[in-house]
Amino acid sequence: MELEKSFYKHLAQTTGSPMLLKFSKANGIYLYDDKDEKYLDFISGIAVANIGHSHPEVISAVKEQVDKHMHLMVYGEYIQNIQVKYAESITNELAPELQTVYWVNSGTEATEGAFKLSRRVTGRSEIISFKGSYHGSTIGALSSMGNEKYKRAFRPLVPDHRQLEFNDIESLNEISSKTAAVIVECIQAGTGYKKADKVFLDKLSRKCSKVGAMLIVDECQTAFGRTGNLFAHQEYRITPDILCLGKALGGGMPLGAFISSKSKMMKLTHDPILGHITTFGGNPVSCAAGLAAFEVLKSSNWLVDVQKRGKLIKQVLTSHSRVCEVRGTGLLLSVILETEDFKNLVYKKLIERKIITNFFLFNNEALRITPPLCITANEIDYFNSNFIEILNEL
Repeated sequence: MELEKSFYKHLAQTTGSPMLLKFSKANGIYLYDDKDEKYLDFISGIAVANIGHSHPEVISAVKEQVDKHMHLMVYGEYIQNIQVKYAESITNELAPELQTVYWVNSGTEATEGAFKLSRRVTGRSEIISFKGSYHGSTIGALSSMGNEKYKRAFRPLVPDHRQLEFNDIESLNEISSKTAAVIVECIQAGTGYKKADKVFLDKLSRKCSKVGAMLIVDECQTAFGRTGNLFAHQEYRITPDILCLGKALGGGMPLGAFISSKSKMMKLTHDPILGHITTFGGNPVSCAAGLAAFEVLKSSNWLVDVQKRGKLIKQVLTSHSRVCEVRGTGLLLSVILETEDFKNLVYKKLIERKIITNFFLFNNEALRITPPLCITANEIDYFNSNFIEILNEL
């Protein structure tokens, strides 16, 4: 109780009703509370712990890096081995046009950096995003958010931002020679994982190329195996001008990046110099954790099983009459229920059974289902059976 009082007194709150679960350790797909009782983690810290919690390879890499050094200098001045190694490892998996990494601290910072880069490269100011989109909560990222409810209280925002209809091919005609960039998610995180149509993304990519606008793909939630591919845009066979990464990028540590071509990134080095700067971007300990997690992911068989695991959840839950839809792909899923009140009740019943799910910003009837990729078929069966039992009870 004293800890809870201090929590409320000394930590700024994000809602009036935080979850208030007290965890002391985590391992694999489980979180352990202050009584050492384990909870099945079906959100992975919101698509962060893709390889599970406290993986020994990640822990070892962090300890090794701490023994060498932590922060040395603002980003971009010193050659730090771990920053270079991780950037090389990621870009080896990307198209030749995406070979230069700018390290930052979070996905939101990646969004901000991508906006600056696109304006610097094109000399234009207009940024287009899509209704239902989420790209972060800082003032620039908020300006591109596709939901007025979360923007209204903070206006006026950054000018020259506007939203088009997601998956509406006709609306792409509004992208013009005045447009600096279009930012898009392959799967919209805020709406409960609404997927982009392949034809829509293809035509969007072509339209951006035609008018000289930068195509920014935000993969903060979809990257690092969530959809069964290392990067979701690869399934769509498009190559963005700028790729934004965050969340699982750091292997459980804070890390973000925006990635583009060398020629575009060089625009940030002159007129003015230091066109974009960050003190802690690419923190060596975060890079060590991220690289270790990335290597674990690539060497595992989890990517092969991600789609199978997701289908197990979809097949069982969609068979129940009180589930309206299971949306998403791989292990990036949302369960759409009848009403917000019913969703809240199911959520609480799952917590009672020590299974953790979560909500979405823009979809009040949906539960977030994003377990670590290392989850087994037996663990999914356990989740499914508990979910169905709860639905039958209510």
